[in-house]
Amino acid sequence: MEEKKKPRKKKEPAKPAASAPQGKPAEPTTSAGPGSEKASEKATEKPADKVGTMPFDEGILLGEPPDKGQLAKKEDLLPMRLPLVPLDGRPVIPGMLLPVYIRADKPMQALFEHLQHTDRSFVGFVYSHNPTTPEPDAEDVVVEQHTKDASTIAKIGVAAQIIKIIQTPNHDYQMLIRGLRRFQIQGWVQQEPFLVAEVSYPELDTTGDPQEIHAYAVSIASCLKEISQNSPVFPDELKASFANLSLAEPGKLCDLSMLISDATPKELQEIVESLNLMERLQKTLLILKKEIEFLKIKEKINKQIEEKISQRQREFFLREQLKAIKKELGYEQDEKTAEISRFKREFAEKQVNEEAKKKFEEELNKLVLLEIQSPEFGVVRNYLDWLVLLPWGKQTQDNLELVEARKVLDEDHYGLDDIKDRLIEFLAVGKLLNRVEGSILCFVGPPGVGKTSLGKSIARALGRKFYRFSVGGMHDEAEIKGHRRTYIGALPGKLIQALRTVGTDNPVIMLDEIDKIGKDFRGDPSSALLEVLDPEQNLAFRDHYLDVPYDLSKILFIATANVLDTIPLALRDRMEVIHLPGYIRQEKLHIATDHLIPKQLKRHGLDEKALHFSMPALDKIIELYAREAGVRGVEKQIAKVMRKVAVQIVKGKNRQVKISAQNLEHYLGTAIFRDSPLEKNRDPGVITGLAWTPLGGNVLFIESVAKLAKPFGFKQTGQLGEVMVESSDIAYSYVQANAKSFGIPDDFFTERQIHLHVPAGATPKDGPSAGITMATSLISLAKNKNIPYKIAMTGELTLTGRILPVGGIREKLIAAKRAKVETVLLPEENRRDVQEIPKYIIEGLKIHFVEYYIDVYKFCFEQ
Repeated sequence: MEEKKKPRKKKEPAKPAASAPQGKPAEPTTSAGPGSEKASEKATEKPADKVGTMPFDEGILLGEPPDKGQLAKKEDLLPMRLPLVPLDGRPVIPGMLLPVYIRADKPMQALFEHLQHTDRSFVGFVYSHNPTTPEPDAEDVVVEQHTKDASTIAKIGVAAQIIKIIQTPNHDYQMLIRGLRRFQIQGWVQQEPFLVAEVSYPELDTTGDPQEIHAYAVSIASCLKEISQNSPVFPDELKASFANLSLAEPGKLCDLSMLISDATPKELQEIVESLNLMERLQKTLLILKKEIEFLKIKEKINKQIEEKISQRQREFFLREQLKAIKKELGYEQDEKTAEISRFKREFAEKQVNEEAKKKFEEELNKLVLLEIQSPEFGVVRNYLDWLVLLPWGKQTQDNLELVEARKVLDEDHYGLDDIKDRLIEFLAVGKLLNRVEGSILCFVGPPGVGKTSLGKSIARALGRKFYRFSVGGMHDEAEIKGHRRTYIGALPGKLIQALRTVGTDNPVIMLDEIDKIGKDFRGDPSSALLEVLDPEQNLAFRDHYLDVPYDLSKILFIATANVLDTIPLALRDRMEVIHLPGYIRQEKLHIATDHLIPKQLKRHGLDEKALHFSMPALDKIIELYAREAGVRGVEKQIAKVMRKVAVQIVKGKNRQVKISAQNLEHYLGTAIFRDSPLEKNRDPGVITGLAWTPLGGNVLFIESVAKLAKPFGFKQTGQLGEVMVESSDIAYSYVQANAKSFGIPDDFFTERQIHLHVPAGATPKDGPSAGITMATSLISLAKNKNIPYKIAMTGELTLTGRILPVGGIREKLIAAKRAKVETVLLPEENRRDVQEIPKYIIEGLKIHFVEYYIDVYKFCFEQ
């Protein structure tokens, strides 16, 4: 241990001072000495504007004392005033050579300028940590931070001697320093331009049980040896030095532990600040124990990983050896050879055209020359995979038995005789030709009428595979014709993918929602479909990915749409359009009884004994809860009832439930629609019309009122489209021009403003079919005469009084029957449309055909 020595006075020989044995990296210990208070008083008397004014003769002696009669040199004295360098990283360790990297700023530049003008190179390094900043990593290089005030700086640091300074190209500083001994800040001399403190050099308090101190020293030495042996970062020389550690100086042992520890800077600073030997030993041992535990966990993790890697390597080597043995015996080929053999074998079984054969040979020869690690190898292999997996010439045997096919269609769908007859015709032609050619059908109708399910039934009746994909919202023609192979991740189009999926050349492919296909700046898939759906072109359809012709003529294409207007004309021309109108009440009853209820019973885990729907209950569901053209709404209401019944059965309340018209409201709530939309008591000017919508037919009302006003005029409301506004203007002009013939006073239109309105103003309306309805509304208003509410009409009116035909007759008649209309007025030229409608649909309706408006007038006003 070191003895405490007094600092020598100015120009007097230095008194003897003890130090560590020369050549060892020991901690030189000093103390302020008996004259420290005087030195402090003397320091306060001198100006502190320059650090160079510090009395160099007052200090602590380093190394061996000078010979008798000689003075100690200034460079061998630790000064009582130290310029300070705050550190955020690991603190400086006494007795050790350490590299320090310092970022240049104004305080440091001032400090180094001072060091250049003095022959003493002592600096104090102190730990400084701002609690608002994160703790730096324990392994960080010691980096100096200067934006610290005195309040954040620790009171105990380590004095160091600068051995070497190098300025980097970016004007920062790299220093090699030697830690000397601990110091304690007693006061501040200056804080600008850099920190200077009045310091003392405290002694290590060695009080305590010597045996306990020795035991701690032995434990620390043992921990150091264990860490050095288990850590791979220590060189062999350092491990050898750790094996021969001296226990005579426990304080140095603690400092050595700080050097190799991965503890945080804060934990290391606590050891630096420990001036009691026992306390320092305890903290050092705790840190080393944590280090050993960490190394054990790390070793355990590494061992587990190595075991897994070793196992995988062993399996890999065994597999490779097995593969080599099989290859030598001729039992197995390598991956590349096996792939090439498979391609040749499978392609030989296909009935492909000459161009496809040539392309296959080219790509196969390319694959032979490529290495399996080459990126091009995967691209060529995927292409050949698509070629050999397509069903070249493979077809399913069509079921050409007409009676059996009709039976299958009747099992799945009620009604729809037009479509069933068309399919039977298709099969009959195929039976005569002994082959079935492809065809392109387009089912058009409102939602829920069974367009998609009908496609599945057709495939089942024919005995063909079925594939469906939606083209609604599609914007990229590559979805149809595929991507070129130059793109990463390129794939064939949907049609080629469909053929690969079904595995035959003659499936039924459904293009759903073709009326909603996109067309904008991103692409036009409808144009790509022109080649697909053209019987003259799809014999040699060329996908961009395959780039070889493929025959699509055997495919039965079925497209579905809600409206025809949005389908491009060229695309519509390639398809045979079949309209699916909405269902009437009788059809919905049959569908609900034969199809919907059994389907939902199975889906809800119920049987026929547990739940029974009476016919009046089903009729009430159809009329008051699901009045749309299709049957999807009816199915939803039936499912709603079954869910509530399932709850009752699970709770044990009922085992058998019967749904009647009386208790239906208990399950479905208040009715959505009225019993009939017709108003029995109506004012003059209100007439019932018939309209067609994408959701089926519907009834609408035309209302007219008049008020005395000048100037007279005519206005329309109800969100009417341009065509409908023109129809109202024609009706107004026609009635005004022929007012005398209709018995209307001459001044009725010249002294009044007429307002025509079509209710449900939030719904857009358009079309010419309300012309005669509007004219009848104006005449009823002018003559102040009511028209019977059970009379409905539709037809386009011209200025000369002719009535032109309109579309959607079947849907309009279904809507009229649903609304309990009794008499319908239709244009004469629509007689042929009515003759094609099944009689059960128009049963109960009185239909009158009119050619001129005068016929409408006579029917409504002169009977």
